[in-house]
Amino acid sequence: MKKRIVMALGGNALGNGLEEQMKAVHSTAKTIAGLVAEGHELVITHGNGPQVGMIHQAFEAAAATSAHSPVLPMSVCVALSQGYIGYDLQNALREALLDIGIVKNVVSLITQVRVDAHDPAFNHPDKPIGSFLTEEEAKRLRGAGVLLVEDAGRGWRRVVASPKPQEIIEARSVKTLLEAGQIVVTAGGGGIPVIASDNRLLGANAVIDKDWASAVLARDINADMLIILTAVEKVAVDFNQPGERWLSTLSPQEAHHYIADRQFAPGSMLPKVEAAVSFAESKPGRQALITLLTKASEGIAGKTGTLIQQ
Repeated sequence: MKKRIVMALGGNALGNGLEEQMKAVHSTAKTIAGLVAEGHELVITHGNGPQVGMIHQAFEAAAATSAHSPVLPMSVCVALSQGYIGYDLQNALREALLDIGIVKNVVSLITQVRVDAHDPAFNHPDKPIGSFLTEEEAKRLRGAGVLLVEDAGRGWRRVVASPKPQEIIEARSVKTLLEAGQIVVTAGGGGIPVIASDNRLLGANAVIDKDWASAVLARDINADMLIILTAVEKVAVDFNQPGERWLSTLSPQEAHHYIADRQFAPGSMLPKVEAAVSFAESKPGRQALITLLTKASEGIAGKTGTLIQQ
């Protein structure tokens, strides 16, 4: 059955650097093309954690040279990452579609996302960006006043504020493109965070969680399904414990219970489950799926993954 789907790509679908990304998007695009061939309407979102961190660090380094380049605000870094990731994704997907005989336009849309200027997240930065750092590297940067956190046992990373998305500014444009039969790559890196001031949109020094932004986008374009792709096939409770259980289905009520029980790691599975639940609760009949990229088609068919619905 044809569905309107917002698909949020995890970091493993993009790699950690420019060369890795160019390779990764080709295998990612083949899987997405298969879903297009099944007749689904697709909107593709993606993360940008490593990429936006590299952009920010590059301009910081350039500012320290005799060129005196400006240090770019985080909102501009997100916009740059949207452009170059979207460029790779749309070209790889166009090629993958043509390889299976499908002629369909793919477009990347630079996307702004409104956040609340009074969101408490601005007082408590906790969103990891950039590459993973060793303990020694982290110690040096902390000494220079850089905010860092240990990220789910994988190393140290910089952190910035991550306010909750309130509105996708270009949601109507996404719907128009979908209705014209196009595939849209949008809300990259969670979207460019902006604060509304009268008729102006002002960039915020923050990044938005791409799973939460994807849930808001899916809600606003009246999607049937939100698919959050990650590094595991299903969501687990008691993860890596003797009683570990992999969940095929999850109701919002059960999810809230597990969240209260701290079953999901912050900065890892927790925001994915929270975003999935928020979409599933937004309207009867809406479904959210958490699974591997390579299992997306099977997950849509109800054969694998964790399906969250009322």
